Amino acid sequence: MKAFRLDELETERAANDGAYLQFLRERNMSVGLYALDAGQTDPQSPHGQDEVYVVMSGRASITVGMETTQVGRGSVVYVPAGTAHKFHHITEDLRVLVVFSPPEG
Repeated sequence: MKAFRLDELETERAANDGAYLQFLRERNMSVGLYALDAGQTDPQSPHGQDEVYVVMSGRASITVGMETTQVGRGSVVYVPAGTAHKFHHITEDLRVLVVFSPPEG
């Protein structure tokens, strides 16, 4: 079993000065913590893997392809591989679990 605590992952992510911390990588998937602060710009470009976002805290909008929705704690968003997507209008610091399948390159 592998078990993780979000507060410890957030501390590790912040200590490494990055917006993204991959903390689990297995044969068929990888999982990471993505952080964007209020007002920040999301620099993402499309990925080669399917992706699921689970918003742990914060508020923002996300555009996936041509669709836009607001997200907050408890929101789950699926992004198909190769689809343009970005968080924007981030009004509260955003912390998101990200699941890639297959694992992120």
